[in-house]
Amino acid sequence: MFHRRHALGLLAAAILPVRSFANVASQRSEIREALAQHFIDDGTVGTFVGYKIDDYLIIASDKNRSGEAKLPASTFKIANSLIALETGVVQDPDKDVFKWDGVTRPIEAWNKDHTLRSAIAASVVPVYQEIARRIGQERMQKHVDLLEYGNRDIGGGIDQFWLTGNLRIDPMQQVDFVDRLRRGALPISKRSQDLVRDILPVTKVGDSIIRAKSGLLGAERGEPSLGWMVGWAEKGSAQTVFALNMDCNEPRLIPERMVLTQACLKDIGGL
Repeated sequence: MFHRRHALGLLAAAILPVRSFANVASQRSEIREALAQHFIDDGTVGTFVGYKIDDYLIIASDKNRSGEAKLPASTFKIANSLIALETGVVQDPDKDVFKWDGVTRPIEAWNKDHTLRSAIAASVVPVYQEIARRIGQERMQKHVDLLEYGNRDIGGGIDQFWLTGNLRIDPMQQVDFVDRLRRGALPISKRSQDLVRDILPVTKVGDSIIRAKSGLLGAERGEPSLGWMVGWAEKGSAQTVFALNMDCNEPRLIPERMVLTQACLKDIGGL
């Protein structure tokens, strides 16, 4: 059976940043500047990349920011959940409980006990920091390498590397990583991948659904700066993997991550 290391294939250098993905299927890629206009109209800047599975078509709002690596913030909770399950730090995403440490934080939903499922839904940073500490530096590095996640650099503190440390990932890499999870093609157990797909937050849009994880730098300090939304949309049997990031320097822009994601998905026929 032919092994494909990545889903996305080689991207046209003249259009989007080149990635060292196995060229399994003939890929097309294009820039649609109308997608970038959504960010401009909302008074911010950002980027959107969508991968239409059935069409083998990669669509980006721009050539530059779509390939710029940034801190993943809470989108790393997808990988952190996979690693937690794979290492046994979490056995059951619905039964293993992480007790609230009693520290009151600005986000009220964080100030209580959580399971893995409820922690990813509320994007509870302290729970995932505790998970990372239990995983430990050695096992975390091993699995970040195994997952080929971003630049694979977990320097800057075992419970900070995705928030303020050295880890970086760009939107194209996010799409590739999420697509491998979607297909169950990551080099870890089927069970871990099945469970993480199941606990990803779901948003219903008409007859479509979006499975996605948000990210927001500075959220734990109440000082948002960069927002992410990564995942995939399911419209009937058609699926579109996507990654969006945008500057969120005003509180009003935080919910706009999903609003703009939906607008871009609709533009490319993903919803």
